[in-house]
Amino acid sequence: MPTYTALTTLPGKQEAAALGAAMEQLDPEPTGVGVFEMEDGSGLWEVGGYFIDAPDETALALLAAAFGAKRFAVSELPEVDWVAKVKRELSPVRAGRFFVYGSHDADKVPTDAEPLLIEAAMAFGTGHHGTTLGCLRALDRLADAGEPPLPVVDVGCGTAVLAMAAARIWPGTMLASDIDPVAVDVARANADANHLADRLHCIEAAGLDHPELVAASPFGLVFANILKAPLVALAPAICAALKPGGYAILSGLLNEQSDDVVAAYAAEGMIVHATEEIGEWTTLCLRKK
Repeated sequence: MPTYTALTTLPGKQEAAALGAAMEQLDPEPTGVGVFEMEDGSGLWEVGGYFIDAPDETALALLAAAFGAKRFAVSELPEVDWVAKVKRELSPVRAGRFFVYGSHDADKVPTDAEPLLIEAAMAFGTGHHGTTLGCLRALDRLADAGEPPLPVVDVGCGTAVLAMAAARIWPGTMLASDIDPVAVDVARANADANHLADRLHCIEAAGLDHPELVAASPFGLVFANILKAPLVALAPAICAALKPGGYAILSGLLNEQSDDVVAAYAAEGMIVHATEEIGEWTTLCLRKK
């Protein structure tokens, strides 16, 4: 089945975000809408939508005119085996002592690395994104610093790559939770593939108020690689769930969003231990006073 894209550009972040929101109301509706700043220094923003059915080009033209954007370029995409494509194009990732790879690259695992097998079909948490990479690097630095900050929980775990990384280097059972039951199933499958099924306990939960998470607290380390809004909302709960001196490794943040998250956690008694920017993304390592 063919798919379609509709792309345009316009100046201004707010205008681009508004156009993206308006595109979501189209009929046929797009399966996804993206808003990105162009990296060519032009100051323009790209707004694009992906469609299963051919988009209404008249409606797109009206939207472009209403928001001062260039006329949408509509293209039909050929059918692609995306998993096979990803396997060909995604190379393994080294993040400190950790090596994230797909089974097609099993012969490339260094003997001095902690291996983490994540299949290319998994949508998020392969280590190629700056947020996951930043979290793994932050964990690597904590591992070099001394005593392991146990117990560990990965909130919004996705593939559970972060919880599995902790299990590779520290004793005990790591906890991983996600609000999405599919993500919990993926996490369990990954734990099994990495021979960590007995070292990783996966829970379907929102936040930290699940009875099993409450019983396991206080934590020495909380991972939360999600988004700015839920990170800010979870600040009181994460701080309350940490031991004094415990750490929170937080990501899913654009660089310009990090100050707001730091402020939210500072209000709960957290201080900045380390930060790292990778491209447009920031990873924070905070510590409870």
